[in-house]
Amino acid sequence: MPRKFVFIGAGSLDFTRELIRDILTFKAFNDAELHLVDIDPVRLEYARKGVERIVKAGNYQAKIFTTLNREEALPDSDGVVITILQGGVEVWRTDIEIPKKYGVDVCVGDTRSAAGIFRFLRTAPEMLGIIRDCEKYCPKAIVLNYTNPMAMLIKYLKEESTMNVTGLCHSVQGTASMLAEWINKDISEIDYCCIGINHQAFYTKFSDKNGVDLYPALKEAIKDPQIYHEEIIRNDMFKHLDYYTTESSGHVSEYTWWYRKRPELIEKYTSGATGWNGGEYGYILRQYLNREDSWEKEYNDWLIDGELDLEKGEEYASDIFNAIYGDFTPFPFNGNLLNHGLITNVKAEACVEVPVIADKDGIVPVGVNTLPDHLAILVNLSAGIEDLAVKAVREKDPDMVLHAIMMDPLCSAVLSLAEIRDMVKEMFAANKQYLTYFEEKDINKM
Repeated sequence: MPRKFVFIGAGSLDFTRELIRDILTFKAFNDAELHLVDIDPVRLEYARKGVERIVKAGNYQAKIFTTLNREEALPDSDGVVITILQGGVEVWRTDIEIPKKYGVDVCVGDTRSAAGIFRFLRTAPEMLGIIRDCEKYCPKAIVLNYTNPMAMLIKYLKEESTMNVTGLCHSVQGTASMLAEWINKDISEIDYCCIGINHQAFYTKFSDKNGVDLYPALKEAIKDPQIYHEEIIRNDMFKHLDYYTTESSGHVSEYTWWYRKRPELIEKYTSGATGWNGGEYGYILRQYLNREDSWEKEYNDWLIDGELDLEKGEEYASDIFNAIYGDFTPFPFNGNLLNHGLITNVKAEACVEVPVIADKDGIVPVGVNTLPDHLAILVNLSAGIEDLAVKAVREKDPDMVLHAIMMDPLCSAVLSLAEIRDMVKEMFAANKQYLTYFEEKDINKM
């Protein structure tokens, strides 16, 4: 029987077509059923056209289905991929703009700090609804989530459900390839171990296949100004902390006390950055707003004669599905799972990002690891804040939201407790229509 894959949030057009392109490169899935789901009929139709172009160009036998109702798509699915965004730009821009009003400068705002927590508060109920439908219609499916904030969402879902759900992010393999290029190595020559939490994991080992440590070569490489300026903040962290972190400079600058607490520091560590995300204020918001009026024309242009590469990319989803449902080739990767002894010095039950392997038996963690002590302090703080935010949703307690943000490194480096309280109240007001599960009287007395 053809395998059946469902893509919830298929209106993430570029990502959807890349994931499906990758799946179709495997012989076992050439005739797969591809079900595209989105709540926006316009973007859903464009998703269908994009996938049709791939299927036709590859001469695949895959069948494409679209629906606005996920209940129509989910029954008996083998794999479910989630790439949703809850709330349009007019609400999630407040995640960036309200903190800025109080002096908290945010670059991306999709993972941690006040912005990431409020994105989680909006997204959690919708994600749980998706998982409840999976329980009902496809309880044996492998569910792969790409939606941020990854760690909070995966922890929440795994505490609420027994569905086989794993969180995926491309930062681990992407960063490893970047570092290999900097020291003139091919990624196939590299042996690494990366552990921590999503967007805040560290390469505790980065060596060649003979076990030779490549960190000294990397420290030499970042002395080159061209390389240094590709990732100013991450390279600075590497110089001082001795281990390289997985997420871009713009992201990682939001998760610490060091880079965004004063205007002169923001200027110092973002000016001259040449990487894709150097850390400037509102980077992703600006990218989105710049494309808001042009994405449709750009996509139509691509549908007509845009470049179409049918070679598989680096995202994990297709390899995972192939390992479990295809030719059963085991596939090692980094996945997001609850910490049941996987990292010895990180909070138990936190959502951690660790080495795992997918094979015909499913997705299984590989080994037990320990972070260097100083990194464990940083990771445990973030994990503790994330756990409190998840508890806030489960218990419908806005005070827990407030306390989580009070502990956030960036907010606490810039604001007083009273200022954080005012900011959080304003963010609750901006998100009112999405956070009806919190009692208004509890928010008012917060």
